[in-house]
Amino acid sequence: MENKNEQKSEKGFVPMLLLCFFLGGLGVHRFYVGKTGTGILMLLTLGGLGIWTIIDFVIIATGNFTDNEGLKIKN
Repeated sequence: MENKNEQKSEKGFVPMLLLCFFLGGLGVHRFYVGKTGTGILMLLTLGGLGIWTIIDFVIIATGNFTDNEGLKIKN
């Protein structure tokens, strides 16, 4: 059985980065990877007034963001 750290998500790195950059305040990038709960929370708080969006953008850019199954977004 393959280790979760070695597996990669089927979601794309570039679409994820672009969604976060342009629509991050609405949490669209979180809906894209299946994190509906935090996506709704981001939508209601406008991305934590932008702070949460910036943090997510950095995490995505460094390749450490995971989808709802805990798999890293492939880059």
